[in-house]
Amino acid sequence: MTTSIDRNQQLFDRAKTLIPGGVNSPVRAFKAVGGTPRFVQRAQGAYFWDANGKQHIDYIGSWGPMILGHGHPAVVEAVQKALLDGFSFGAPTEREVELAEEIVKLVPSLDMVRLVSSGTEAGMSAIRLARGATGRKKIIKFEGCYHGHADALLVKAGSGLATFGNPTSAGVPPEVVQHTLVLEYNNIEQLEAAFAEHGADVATLMIEPIAGNMNFVRASVPFMTRCRELCTQHGALLAFDEVMTGFRVGLGSAQGVYASLIPGFEPDMTVMGKVIGGGMPLAAFGAKRAVMEQLAPMGAVYQAGTLSGNPVATACGLATLKEIQKPGFFEALSARTQSLTAGLQGAADAAGVPFATDSQGGMFGFFLMDTLPQNYATVMTTDGPRFNRFFHGMLDRGVYFAPALYEAGFVSAAHTAADVQATVDAAVEVFKTF
Repeated sequence: MTTSIDRNQQLFDRAKTLIPGGVNSPVRAFKAVGGTPRFVQRAQGAYFWDANGKQHIDYIGSWGPMILGHGHPAVVEAVQKALLDGFSFGAPTEREVELAEEIVKLVPSLDMVRLVSSGTEAGMSAIRLARGATGRKKIIKFEGCYHGHADALLVKAGSGLATFGNPTSAGVPPEVVQHTLVLEYNNIEQLEAAFAEHGADVATLMIEPIAGNMNFVRASVPFMTRCRELCTQHGALLAFDEVMTGFRVGLGSAQGVYASLIPGFEPDMTVMGKVIGGGMPLAAFGAKRAVMEQLAPMGAVYQAGTLSGNPVATACGLATLKEIQKPGFFEALSARTQSLTAGLQGAADAAGVPFATDSQGGMFGFFLMDTLPQNYATVMTTDGPRFNRFFHGMLDRGVYFAPALYEAGFVSAAHTAADVQATVDAAVEVFKTF
């Protein structure tokens, strides 16, 4: 039941007096698309209800973790049981071991993992470990890839070929990012030039194998092959940021996708989050035993966290990982995602609207352009005002996509064929207004 008073606006006005921008993570503020953020009252399955009581089909799913949908019974039961035993101990628990066992079992490149509380924490810790394990300072990242808001990663590319980055956030001194090298995604020439000049000093190359923070952009097979070859040749660690793609694009994660295309492929380090926590604050980083044993208390690389391996979060994550291993889970999820993207493509084509889309497992993206972009610079040429019209048109019809054209979307196991059809029908109506 809806109310005539806009509770979303009321709450946003209150929040802005107490919280910077009225939100606790910037993209939630709708600044890119305009309008009032939807304050979520509750969620179940593939839907959430905002503060006005309006139901929405949710294609964000907490930005990826809710692969089973909201409130899956098995996950709720596991969390409820864990809560009765205690919220937090600051001491080891059996479920930490069980969750680590599940992750290592499903990801062949990992021998050991360390659990933490956020993707940012996992990413920054992985870089520290890579530097400690190699004795080197420099790191390579790619424009458009997001690895959390650690200072050394908040950089953009400078001018010219293979130049060091400049801070993209106030509060980050230039000297903090002086060892961060920023390259263009899918640009083999720049990659080779960077290693030719700096290879002996590079500790790690960190990459989102399927980037989800410039919408949905894949690393090409030749590019990924060259990343692996150059890291091996120069003794750098290839780090996969799978915070978003881990157990979301397939049971083997994105590295499983590339292993099926590149014989013998695997990264040296992996950063994970989102799905492994099932919606709770939980993330991890891992590698082979020789690298992970460089961590305290075994080695000299320090990392710690009071809430790491939280007993409620591990219960949530463990229950989620058990569900997604059931036979046929990813086949069904992939088929549902593909039906959504095909339907959106058909709606756009019928209206003569430039549109390109891609998906893997339960993760998807779309662009209001004729072809799929291969790097951040091309993504930036998409029609922002037209996307904003599409976003609000869909939102008005009860369909919630990411409130920014640079974010990927997510389908859950709870989305039905009827949900997809309702989404496509809404898109048909919106595209007619273009």
